[in-house]
Amino acid sequence: MFAKAAAAFGIAMLVSHAALAQATLKTAVDGTFAPHAMPKLSGGTEGFNIDLAEAIGKKLGKTVTVDSAQFSGLVPALQAGTYDFIVAPVTVTKERAESLLFTEGYLNTDFQFMTKKGAPPIEKLDDLKGKVIAVNKGSAYDAWARGLEEKIGWKVESFGTQTDAVQAVIAGRAYANVAGNTAVQYAAKSNPQIQLSLVHSTGLVWAVALRKDSGELRKELDQAIECLKADGTIAAMHEKWFGIKPAAGSAAVTAFPGYGVPDMPGYDATAHSASCK
Repeated sequence: MFAKAAAAFGIAMLVSHAALAQATLKTAVDGTFAPHAMPKLSGGTEGFNIDLAEAIGKKLGKTVTVDSAQFSGLVPALQAGTYDFIVAPVTVTKERAESLLFTEGYLNTDFQFMTKKGAPPIEKLDDLKGKVIAVNKGSAYDAWARGLEEKIGWKVESFGTQTDAVQAVIAGRAYANVAGNTAVQYAAKSNPQIQLSLVHSTGLVWAVALRKDSGELRKELDQAIECLKADGTIAAMHEKWFGIKPAAGSAAVTAFPGYGVPDMPGYDATAHSASCK
């Protein structure tokens, strides 16, 4: 009886260690959210966050597979166990941090508006009273714009992808699109029919999202991101995809204490030093 129990215990321990040593991690992006993830002419997906997933995998010595799906379905799929983490840009808010774990931030995220070429500059949010604002459904920009709908007096229209939201502006179905500053800058650089407009600073960051039960994996990912900051990998990707070097002191080049985003639910202040290879 004792021998059987010992054998069963040994098998359980082997399974446990196999799970911790998981060689392949599954993640996902919104594959239409340029320049973070977008289709390649030769097939597949490319962008800042695709490079980030690959770089994380190299630091961990693991294979990271990246699926593409609509942003609104990513977190439900994560919670259902389809993915181990979400590498798509996810803005860390207190509400999201109540139900998800986050690594430290890897990019600062501000909101920026774009309009059709030739439209008057937007000086303040109140200039958009009575206008239609296009957003990517389920994104932080969607929630933010809807939260101000009554106060500002604009009308928010949600689209399945960021590309569709931009097309709504070009086609005249919306006056402006609001999204992350990096996506808006890339879109304006790539499309002469649109122009950059008002920047709304948030003080928020993008980070990798995980389930609440993934504390150990969060530590691994957090330290990998710190190493990618330390060796200049994230800074190089920033310049490659956004056209500019990250600002000194920004999340792209600054390692933060503890695990996660300071002052957010789920933050672990435990001191550590990243072991970088």
